[in-house]
Amino acid sequence: MAVFTLRTPIEEPAVRSLKIGDVVYVSGTIVTARDAAHRRIVEYLKTGKTLPVDLRGGVIYHCGPVVARSNSEWEILSAGPTTSTRLELYEPEVIEKTGVRLIVGKGGMGPKTAEACAKYGAAYATFTGGAAVLAARAVKRVTKVEWLDLGIPEAMWVLEVENFGPLIVVIDSTGRNYVEEVVEKARERAKILRSRNTSTKQ
Repeated sequence: MAVFTLRTPIEEPAVRSLKIGDVVYVSGTIVTARDAAHRRIVEYLKTGKTLPVDLRGGVIYHCGPVVARSNSEWEILSAGPTTSTRLELYEPEVIEKTGVRLIVGKGGMGPKTAEACAKYGAAYATFTGGAAVLAARAVKRVTKVEWLDLGIPEAMWVLEVENFGPLIVVIDSTGRNYVEEVVEKARERAKILRSRNTSTKQ
């Protein structure tokens, strides 16, 4: 396990150096996007519309922040990750067509996202669930917000962060998927135990 500090925009070689289990801290700009934002991103990509945020070399955070408005400025009060598997339908295309380098969420993602990470030079990392206030402390300011018509949790919040993390790399740019590897090992152990139990009963 190695520890990396990355600053956006992230270059492809930096992402290619990450391996599953590595710890990452990010400084620079991250953009929140949940289900509705991902759907709209894909719609924009398919129709040739220009996205309001340039995601090349960037970080997408699966998060619906809790925010407050003071005068003309927004403040992030809480910024915990949302479950990433819901975005499996959209993420491969987003990775392919936007040039985003790092996806952050919780719970892992599936084989299509892992394949896109390997092909286009991206990675997926998890932020600890239940540590929403810790995440918010890394946010220095809200640069802007897009698509507020989707609602505050679903809008795209563009955040300036410093040492955002710790993030654990779960899918690296070789396509290794730590969650799937753990699940497969658990299945293998379960088969062995069932086999032993059957042999004992006989």
